[in-house]
Amino acid sequence: MASTEQIIHVLHKHQNSFHQVVKFNPRTDKITQLDFTDSNSSLTKEVIENVEIFSDYINAQLKENSSLFGIGGYGEHRTVYSRSKVFDADKHGEEPRRLHLGTDIWGNEGTAVYAALGGMVHSFAFNNRYGDYGATIILLHQLDGIPFYTLYGHLSLSDIEKLKEGNYISHGQVIGHFGRAEENGHWPPHLHFQIINEIRVSKGDYPGVCKFSEKEMYLNNCPDPDLILQLNKYL
Repeated sequence: MASTEQIIHVLHKHQNSFHQVVKFNPRTDKITQLDFTDSNSSLTKEVIENVEIFSDYINAQLKENSSLFGIGGYGEHRTVYSRSKVFDADKHGEEPRRLHLGTDIWGNEGTAVYAALGGMVHSFAFNNRYGDYGATIILLHQLDGIPFYTLYGHLSLSDIEKLKEGNYISHGQVIGHFGRAEENGHWPPHLHFQIINEIRVSKGDYPGVCKFSEKEMYLNNCPDPDLILQLNKYL
């Protein structure tokens, strides 16, 4: 298994060859950073616990900033996960999961999602618990002989209906779309994108949120998605 440092190095080396994961033209489009920490007083309990109100909030933020997408979340300690038992502690009194391990791209339902580089379908699943990923695809890639994985969460159910493990995915291929709340884990439309080094026995799923006490271990295994996305420079 390669080290995360090797993966970061090879991603830097090949950055100019990656396809956009979502179509974004920096000459005509804007993105805005969205904050889901407790410092954002606009995210009241009423907002985060009602998907329609939550969606209205996201749309208002995008409109106010004349932005095609909202983006953010890598390494962010978030309050929004209190909306779902998926992120609760396993036992009473223990620590809940609140630290985000991927980057979220918020936008319109049906937005196309592209493979940044070629690879194969490692696994996929419909993680249908309230607050979970919903329709999810995990791809396996190799660059310069170094393997790693990318996870795409909150997609449309139709995106996984005809998939098979081992299917080849080509560079720039449309692999998914921002799903509706009913199929994306009951969230406003968005993509959760995550890079994973060691996936172990996980199939169709991998933690996108961890306990704060496990921050170092998980962030080391899941390097910054912007190594592929390359969108933060446009904020």
